[in-house]
Amino acid sequence: MALNIDKLISLGGDSICQGPAFFKTNLFYSLGDLGRELANLLQQKNGFYAFESALHVFPACQKNGVMDLEKWNDPSLWTKHYENMASGTVFFAEVICGDQFGIRRKEIVRFEAETGLMEPIALSLEEWASVVLNDYNYQTGYPLARNWQQVHGPLAPGERLVAIRPFVLGGDFDVANLFALDAVKAMHYHGDIAIRIRDVPNGTKITFGIDD
Repeated sequence: MALNIDKLISLGGDSICQGPAFFKTNLFYSLGDLGRELANLLQQKNGFYAFESALHVFPACQKNGVMDLEKWNDPSLWTKHYENMASGTVFFAEVICGDQFGIRRKEIVRFEAETGLMEPIALSLEEWASVVLNDYNYQTGYPLARNWQQVHGPLAPGERLVAIRPFVLGGDFDVANLFALDAVKAMHYHGDIAIRIRDVPNGTKITFGIDD
């Protein structure tokens, strides 16, 4: 039984893509049991937002204007901005400030957007759903998502929140330190930060910015 998966699905909004999940390649089935579990999840609800858009589960479909799993995991889209830090992982969901959930070997990992660090958090999708549900404030950033949207209005599909002063560099977890940005551009920005701080000692001055 997948009680936690079922509960997480029930908390999500409408399917991003109507109809059954469509897998263009064997990308997900090549992931073994975890790939099959992900495919089963998406057959029940083909991508969705939950916790007031704080959690975004990518769909598997071919639809113009929709960011699906195939596109999100194209190496040319954003993972190249992390050099080799994100390689070998299939990312299936993201949270409000860009951190990713992904499948790497036989584990589900959390990928920290600003640092590129990975942390194993589960061995199954059911366990991952339990981790999210048991601490959704931390795991999804729900309070930030809720508070920011109360001030600025709903996020557009595909937008995430970015820290003006990065959290890893001492930025506050506060609405005043956040702005909305397209998720792909946000990951480019985060990747630049992760690469710049990867090998530098504490106290090094770092400059960064976002191009139009």
